[in-house]
Amino acid sequence: MRIIILDGRTLNPGDNPWDPLIELCEPGNVVVHDRTAPEDVVTRSAGAQIVITNKVPLTRATLEALPDLRFIAVTATGHNVVDSKAARERGIPVSNVPTYGTDTVAQHTFALLLELCHRVGLHAASVSAGEWQACPDFCYWKSPLIELKGRQLGIVGRGRIGQRVASLAAAFGMHVRFASTSQPDGSGDMPSIGELFAESDMVSLHCALTPANERFVNAPLLARMKPSAFLINTSRGQLIDEEALAAALEAGVIAGAATDVLSKEPPVEGHPLIGRADCIVTPHMAWTGLQARSALMTTTIENVKAFLRGEPVNVVNA
Repeated sequence: MRIIILDGRTLNPGDNPWDPLIELCEPGNVVVHDRTAPEDVVTRSAGAQIVITNKVPLTRATLEALPDLRFIAVTATGHNVVDSKAARERGIPVSNVPTYGTDTVAQHTFALLLELCHRVGLHAASVSAGEWQACPDFCYWKSPLIELKGRQLGIVGRGRIGQRVASLAAAFGMHVRFASTSQPDGSGDMPSIGELFAESDMVSLHCALTPANERFVNAPLLARMKPSAFLINTSRGQLIDEEALAAALEAGVIAGAATDVLSKEPPVEGHPLIGRADCIVTPHMAWTGLQARSALMTTTIENVKAFLRGEPVNVVNA
């Protein structure tokens, strides 16, 4: 059994070894690449029965060029990097890791929200620059401080992370409402997407990316938000029309945004959201806590073991 890991660096930069996976095979039959360019995927994966990927795309054309491939493991929850339909047609199961970063992503969501509300980094930089020493008063603030108690947090996505964010919001005394892109017109106790954006003080995205919801946060939807509202995204960058968000921020349609993800990663030079005072961008780091990466590694290895037993688990393209 030959196993190829296409982009193992982010999961294991040195503190989260692949040893338990390597021990499953004969010596030399597990090859770990830190990174793989799209044009090198077929060459590197040739002859492998198992390919493991995080963000390296496995397209239909790529799968057709790998006749020995029998199983794909995605070291993430989102699996849109793999053409799952093409894999299913070939009888190749694709497994993901359905839960590993719930707490760390929820925590990062609130780190972004609290930074929008308190601008801790701005004030710490101000003190470092000597502004407090020169201040005639014992205190000062460079932006309004926004209390969360009593505010409404709208959450798009009712999965594990969305639920965890809701529990943290409740601890801050916030009101929480959910909506779903799979039911954009609302259902039961859920408002429509438009209603959620219109009534919420803060909106946080926690939904999987699908062809139906790509760039669903567009200019008309942003226009429905309160001018004092914040938008937060720790899901997928492609959920937002980034040009529309930049324009909405520029025009004061909403007060601020924070995102850990962009539609293209790494971003291109001159990205419209990077460098704005009203938009915080972090480098897709919400998932990277060691506890989360260790859980991700463990489940990925269990996914491989289950396939080798002939009983694949966490299959997303059954």
